[in-house]
Amino acid sequence: MKIHQLFEQKNPVLSFEIFPPKRNGDVQSVYKTIDELAKLSPDYMSVTYGAAGSERGEETVKIASRIKNDYKIEALAHLTCVGATKHELDQLLADYANHQIENILALRGDYDALSNRGIGDFKYASDLISYIKAKNAFGIGAACYPEGHIEARSLTADLFQLKHKVTQGVDFLVTQLFFDNEKYYAFLNEMRSLDINVPITVGIMPVLNRKQIERMVELSGANLPEKFKKILVKYEHHPEALEDAGIAYACEQMVDLLSNGVQGLHLYVMNKPEVAKRLVNSLGHILHT
Repeated sequence: MKIHQLFEQKNPVLSFEIFPPKRNGDVQSVYKTIDELAKLSPDYMSVTYGAAGSERGEETVKIASRIKNDYKIEALAHLTCVGATKHELDQLLADYANHQIENILALRGDYDALSNRGIGDFKYASDLISYIKAKNAFGIGAACYPEGHIEARSLTADLFQLKHKVTQGVDFLVTQLFFDNEKYYAFLNEMRSLDINVPITVGIMPVLNRKQIERMVELSGANLPEKFKKILVKYEHHPEALEDAGIAYACEQMVDLLSNGVQGLHLYVMNKPEVAKRLVNSLGHILHT
Protein backbone atom coordinates (compact mmCIF):
# COMPACT_ATOMS: atom_id res chain seq x y z
CA MET A 1 0.00 0.00 0.00
CA LYS A 2 1.15 3.54 -0.72
CA ILE A 3 1.68 5.47 2.51
CA HIS A 4 -0.40 8.43 1.42
CA GLN A 5 -3.37 6.04 1.34
CA LEU A 6 -2.86 5.33 5.04
CA PHE A 7 -3.69 8.96 5.79
CA GLU A 8 -7.03 8.46 4.05
CA GLN A 9 -7.83 5.49 6.30
CA LYS A 10 -6.81 6.66 9.78
CA ASN A 11 -5.70 9.61 11.85
CA PRO A 12 -3.09 9.76 13.22
CA VAL A 13 -0.67 7.57 11.30
CA LEU A 14 2.09 6.24 13.56
CA SER A 15 5.59 5.49 12.27
CA PHE A 16 9.15 4.91 13.45
CA GLU A 17 12.52 5.63 11.86
CA ILE A 18 15.33 3.10 12.06
CA PHE A 19 18.78 3.09 10.51
CA PRO A 20 21.13 0.41 9.16
CA PRO A 21 24.21 -0.54 11.21
CA LYS A 22 27.43 1.33 10.69
CA ARG A 23 30.07 -0.26 8.50
CA ASN A 24 30.76 -3.81 9.77
CA GLY A 25 27.99 -3.34 12.35
CA ASP A 26 25.63 -6.03 13.57
CA VAL A 27 22.55 -6.08 11.34
CA GLN A 28 20.96 -8.66 13.66
CA SER A 29 20.59 -5.94 16.29
CA VAL A 30 18.55 -3.95 13.78
CA TYR A 31 16.30 -6.95 13.15
CA LYS A 32 15.79 -7.32 16.90
CA THR A 33 14.81 -3.65 17.00
CA ILE A 34 12.28 -4.19 14.21
CA ASP A 35 10.87 -7.17 16.08
CA GLU A 36 10.24 -5.06 19.18
CA LEU A 37 8.91 -2.06 17.27
CA ALA A 38 6.50 -4.26 15.33
CA LYS A 39 4.79 -5.14 18.61
CA LEU A 40 3.69 -1.50 18.87
CA SER A 41 1.70 -1.84 15.61
CA PRO A 42 3.11 1.08 13.64
CA ASP A 43 1.53 1.91 10.30
CA TYR A 44 4.94 2.05 8.66
CA MET A 45 8.66 2.16 9.43
CA SER A 46 11.21 4.21 7.55
CA VAL A 47 14.78 3.05 6.91
CA THR A 48 17.53 5.61 6.44
CA TYR A 49 20.10 5.57 3.68
CA GLY A 50 23.82 6.32 3.58
CA ALA A 51 25.94 7.97 0.94
CA ALA A 52 24.84 7.35 -2.64
CA GLY A 53 26.50 4.37 -4.25
CA SER A 54 27.60 2.82 -0.95
CA GLU A 55 26.63 -0.48 0.58
CA ARG A 56 24.20 1.44 2.75
CA GLY A 57 21.72 1.35 -0.13
CA GLU A 58 21.89 -2.42 -0.15
CA GLU A 59 21.32 -2.57 3.60
CA THR A 60 18.33 -0.26 3.26
CA VAL A 61 16.79 -2.62 0.71
CA LYS A 62 17.36 -5.67 2.92
CA ILE A 63 15.97 -4.06 6.06
CA ALA A 64 13.00 -2.48 4.29
CA SER A 65 12.23 -5.84 2.68
CA ARG A 66 12.24 -7.53 6.09
CA ILE A 67 9.78 -4.95 7.41
CA LYS A 68 7.44 -5.24 4.43
CA ASN A 69 7.57 -8.93 3.66
CA ASP A 70 8.17 -10.59 7.03
CA TYR A 71 6.25 -8.24 9.32
CA LYS A 72 3.66 -7.06 6.79
CA ILE A 73 4.26 -3.46 7.82
CA GLU A 74 4.69 -0.81 5.15
CA ALA A 75 8.29 0.25 4.65
CA LEU A 76 9.47 3.71 3.64
CA ALA A 77 12.95 3.43 2.11
CA HIS A 78 15.05 6.59 2.22
CA LEU A 79 16.85 7.44 -1.00
CA THR A 80 19.39 10.24 -1.40
CA CYS A 81 20.47 11.44 -4.81
CA VAL A 82 23.51 13.66 -4.28
CA GLY A 83 26.54 12.04 -5.89
CA ALA A 84 24.43 9.37 -7.61
CA THR A 85 24.04 8.59 -11.30
CA LYS A 86 20.77 7.68 -12.98
CA HIS A 87 22.16 4.21 -13.58
CA GLU A 88 22.83 3.68 -9.87
CA LEU A 89 19.39 4.91 -8.92
CA ASP A 90 17.73 2.78 -11.58
CA GLN A 91 19.38 -0.27 -10.04
CA LEU A 92 18.22 0.68 -6.55
CA LEU A 93 14.68 1.44 -7.68
CA ALA A 94 14.56 -1.94 -9.40
CA ASP A 95 15.74 -3.60 -6.17
CA TYR A 96 13.02 -1.80 -4.20
CA ALA A 97 10.38 -2.90 -6.67
CA ASN A 98 11.64 -6.48 -6.68
CA HIS A 99 11.25 -6.55 -2.90
CA GLN A 100 7.69 -5.15 -3.07
CA ILE A 101 8.75 -1.87 -1.47
CA GLU A 102 6.24 0.70 -2.66
CA ASN A 103 7.29 3.87 -0.83
CA ILE A 104 10.38 6.07 -1.02
CA LEU A 105 11.44 9.12 0.97
CA ALA A 106 13.24 11.16 -1.69
CA LEU A 107 16.04 13.31 -0.29
CA ARG A 108 18.93 15.31 -1.66
CA GLY A 109 21.43 14.06 0.88
CA ASP A 110 24.49 15.61 2.45
CA TYR A 111 26.99 17.36 0.20
CA ASP A 112 29.67 16.69 2.82
CA ALA A 113 29.38 12.99 2.01
CA LEU A 114 30.35 13.47 -1.63
CA SER A 115 34.08 12.99 -1.21
CA ASN A 116 35.45 12.64 -4.75
CA ARG A 117 32.22 11.48 -6.38
CA GLY A 118 30.96 14.84 -7.63
CA ILE A 119 27.36 16.02 -7.51
CA GLY A 120 26.07 13.34 -9.88
CA ASP A 121 23.02 13.48 -12.13
CA PHE A 122 20.71 15.11 -9.57
CA LYS A 123 21.30 18.43 -7.87
CA TYR A 124 18.14 18.75 -5.76
CA ALA A 125 15.56 16.50 -4.14
CA SER A 126 13.01 17.91 -6.60
CA ASP A 127 15.06 16.43 -9.47
CA LEU A 128 14.97 13.02 -7.82
CA ILE A 129 11.24 13.30 -7.12
CA SER A 130 10.34 14.06 -10.72
CA TYR A 131 12.61 11.21 -11.90
CA ILE A 132 10.91 8.68 -9.61
CA LYS A 133 7.45 10.03 -10.37
CA ALA A 134 7.96 9.44 -14.08
CA LYS A 135 8.30 5.73 -13.34
CA ASN A 136 4.86 5.79 -11.69
CA ALA A 137 5.65 2.85 -9.42
CA PHE A 138 6.22 4.34 -5.98
CA GLY A 139 4.55 6.47 -3.37
CA ILE A 140 6.86 9.43 -2.76
CA GLY A 141 7.51 11.18 0.52
CA ALA A 142 9.69 14.23 1.01
CA ALA A 143 11.19 16.16 3.89
CA CYS A 144 9.99 19.55 5.08
CA TYR A 145 11.44 21.95 7.61
CA PRO A 146 9.12 23.80 10.03
CA GLU A 147 11.89 26.26 10.90
CA GLY A 148 13.35 26.37 7.39
CA HIS A 149 16.16 24.29 5.89
CA ILE A 150 19.47 25.25 7.44
CA GLU A 151 20.79 26.26 3.96
CA ALA A 152 17.70 28.28 2.97
CA ARG A 153 17.89 32.07 2.57
CA SER A 154 14.66 32.42 4.52
CA LEU A 155 11.66 30.42 5.68
CA THR A 156 9.61 31.99 2.87
CA ALA A 157 12.14 30.90 0.24
CA ASP A 158 12.16 27.43 1.73
CA LEU A 159 8.35 27.23 1.56
CA PHE A 160 8.38 28.08 -2.13
CA GLN A 161 11.04 25.43 -2.68
CA LEU A 162 8.80 22.99 -0.81
CA LYS A 163 5.90 23.87 -3.09
CA HIS A 164 8.10 23.16 -6.10
CA LYS A 165 9.07 19.77 -4.64
CA VAL A 166 5.44 18.86 -4.06
CA THR A 167 4.41 19.81 -7.59
CA GLN A 168 7.06 17.39 -8.91
CA GLY A 169 5.11 14.47 -7.44
CA VAL A 170 5.26 14.33 -3.63
CA ASP A 171 2.44 12.33 -2.02
CA PHE A 172 3.15 13.16 1.64
CA LEU A 173 5.62 15.05 3.81
CA VAL A 174 7.66 14.22 6.90
CA THR A 175 8.95 17.08 9.04
CA GLN A 176 12.40 17.49 10.42
CA LEU A 177 12.48 17.27 14.21
CA PHE A 178 11.41 20.34 16.18
CA PHE A 179 10.93 21.19 19.85
CA ASP A 180 8.56 24.15 19.66
CA ASN A 181 5.07 23.20 18.48
CA GLU A 182 4.14 26.83 17.84
CA LYS A 183 6.82 26.93 15.15
CA TYR A 184 5.17 23.94 13.51
CA TYR A 185 1.65 25.42 13.65
CA ALA A 186 2.87 28.65 12.05
CA PHE A 187 4.66 26.65 9.36
CA LEU A 188 1.57 24.52 8.70
CA ASN A 189 -0.60 27.61 8.25
CA GLU A 190 1.88 29.12 5.81
CA MET A 191 2.19 25.85 3.94
CA ARG A 192 -1.56 25.47 3.53
CA SER A 193 -1.85 29.11 2.43
CA LEU A 194 0.39 28.19 -0.51
CA ASP A 195 -1.98 25.33 -1.41
CA ILE A 196 0.46 22.64 -0.30
CA ASN A 197 -2.22 20.19 0.71
CA VAL A 198 -0.55 16.78 0.81
CA PRO A 199 -0.65 14.91 4.17
CA ILE A 200 2.05 15.83 6.65
CA THR A 201 3.44 13.79 9.53
CA VAL A 202 5.53 15.38 12.26
CA GLY A 203 8.96 14.15 13.29
CA ILE A 204 9.55 13.93 17.03
CA MET A 205 12.86 13.05 18.63
CA PRO A 206 13.02 12.46 22.39
CA VAL A 207 16.21 13.88 23.87
CA LEU A 208 18.19 11.25 25.74
CA ASN A 209 21.43 13.13 26.41
CA ARG A 210 22.93 16.58 26.01
CA LYS A 211 25.47 15.56 23.37
CA GLN A 212 22.65 14.23 21.20
CA ILE A 213 20.62 17.43 21.36
CA GLU A 214 23.64 19.64 20.68
CA ARG A 215 24.44 17.59 17.59
CA MET A 216 20.83 17.69 16.38
CA VAL A 217 20.59 21.44 16.85
CA GLU A 218 23.87 21.92 14.96
CA LEU A 219 22.65 19.83 12.03
CA SER A 220 19.06 21.07 11.87
CA GLY A 221 19.09 24.59 13.30
CA ALA A 222 16.07 23.69 15.42
CA ASN A 223 15.07 26.24 18.05
CA LEU A 224 15.20 25.24 21.71
CA PRO A 225 12.39 26.81 23.78
CA GLU A 226 13.34 28.28 27.15
CA LYS A 227 11.57 25.54 29.10
CA PHE A 228 13.59 22.96 27.17
CA LYS A 229 16.84 24.77 27.91
CA LYS A 230 15.95 24.71 31.60
CA ILE A 231 15.58 20.94 31.43
CA LEU A 232 19.07 20.63 29.94
CA VAL A 233 20.60 22.87 32.59
CA LYS A 234 18.78 21.18 35.46
CA TYR A 235 19.54 17.58 34.51
CA GLU A 236 22.67 17.66 32.32
CA HIS A 237 24.74 15.92 35.02
CA HIS A 238 22.06 13.35 35.78
CA PRO A 239 21.76 11.11 32.68
CA GLU A 240 18.81 9.05 33.87
CA ALA A 241 16.87 12.13 34.92
CA LEU A 242 17.64 13.88 31.62
CA GLU A 243 16.40 10.87 29.66
CA ASP A 244 13.19 10.77 31.70
CA ALA A 245 12.70 14.50 31.22
CA GLY A 246 13.42 14.26 27.49
CA ILE A 247 10.83 11.54 27.03
CA ALA A 248 8.33 13.46 29.15
CA TYR A 249 8.91 16.57 27.01
CA ALA A 250 8.37 14.57 23.79
CA CYS A 251 5.16 13.13 25.22
CA GLU A 252 3.93 16.62 26.10
CA GLN A 253 4.70 17.71 22.54
CA MET A 254 2.78 14.77 21.10
CA VAL A 255 -0.30 15.27 23.29
CA ASP A 256 -0.47 18.88 22.18
CA LEU A 257 -0.01 17.92 18.52
CA LEU A 258 -2.64 15.18 18.70
CA SER A 259 -5.14 17.50 20.36
CA ASN A 260 -4.60 19.89 17.46
CA GLY A 261 -5.39 17.22 14.86
CA VAL A 262 -1.93 16.27 13.63
CA GLN A 263 -2.16 13.77 10.77
CA GLY A 264 0.78 11.61 11.76
CA LEU A 265 3.57 11.06 14.29
CA HIS A 266 6.96 9.93 13.02
CA LEU A 267 9.21 9.00 15.94
CA TYR A 268 12.99 9.20 15.63
CA VAL A 269 13.78 6.57 18.27
CA MET A 270 17.48 5.96 17.42
CA ASN A 271 17.02 2.17 17.11
CA LYS A 272 15.98 2.07 20.78
CA PRO A 273 12.72 0.11 21.01
CA GLU A 274 12.47 0.72 24.76
CA VAL A 275 12.21 4.45 24.03
CA ALA A 276 9.47 3.83 21.47
CA LYS A 277 7.58 1.73 24.00
CA ARG A 278 7.76 4.45 26.64
CA LEU A 279 6.53 7.07 24.18
CA VAL A 280 3.65 5.03 22.75
CA ASN A 281 2.53 3.56 26.08
CA SER A 282 2.53 6.99 27.73
CA LEU A 283 -0.03 8.20 25.19
CA GLY A 284 -2.42 5.37 25.95
CA HIS A 285 -5.92 6.02 24.61
CA ILE A 286 -4.90 9.49 23.39
CA LEU A 287 -3.22 7.92 20.36
CA HIS A 288 -6.43 6.19 19.30
CA THR A 289 -8.99 8.90 20.02
